[in-house]
Amino acid sequence: MTAEPVTGDAGPDSMRAEAEACLRVLAGDPPIDWEQVSSFEERSKFTDRDASIASVMEKEVLAKHRKALMLFGTFHLFHSQAESGMSRNAVSIYEKDYPNVTFVISDLLMFNADSPDVPGSPFAVWPIPSIARAKGTWLGALDLGHFSPPLIMIDQDCNTQNGFPRGLQKPMAELVDAFLYLGPPDLALWEKMPADIVLDADYRKELRRREVLSGFPGEQESDQDIVNGAESPVFSMPAPPDTKLMVQDCIKRKSQSIKPH
Repeated sequence: MTAEPVTGDAGPDSMRAEAEACLRVLAGDPPIDWEQVSSFEERSKFTDRDASIASVMEKEVLAKHRKALMLFGTFHLFHSQAESGMSRNAVSIYEKDYPNVTFVISDLLMFNADSPDVPGSPFAVWPIPSIARAKGTWLGALDLGHFSPPLIMIDQDCNTQNGFPRGLQKPMAELVDAFLYLGPPDLALWEKMPADIVLDADYRKELRRREVLSGFPGEQESDQDIVNGAESPVFSMPAPPDTKLMVQDCIKRKSQSIKPH
């Protein structure tokens, strides 16, 4: 999709300047016609978001010698995940053919400033906002466990695993190139839910349907839950998912996908 510029002078110089100023927006997720998706199996055909993102980057940006600002969750952008099998991500997929062209900037995620490996008041003199290189710094020497709780994953046999894939068990300097500091992590805020979404019952019902089809168990968020969240905007560590529910949901999906002979 290309933004349409507002023009005044239609001369050659003006047209050239307008072409250079165009902002091209690319969608990276797999295209899904949700009206045609009614089961987990149908939804599973579109779960490889990283392969889709990498494909768009290769075809629409890198092969055409263009530049792009990628706006995705940090776990889609880490370097050095190609050897980690199922946990490969978008950047590590295309870096096999396009190495050393992506500069990854991560926020501090859920940084644990109370860890004994962290110097006292590490960000007291940092400007807000600021960007710091990861390589050769104490921050880059820390592992991912200082920035994020371990991942809870479930395999095809419905067994849960708690930890990081092998490709992420490295110093952060091997995963990202720089850190973006936006202020003390303990002052981070939750993103507020817009009122028009809260009041749109049909939208929320459809959103919940898609979550269930994507394999996320649990109850729909109630109106009171939303109100309570708005009253406490300061970000706090989310509770880990219930592994029993994850296993039960996995077993249920597998039993529904087995067709009788």
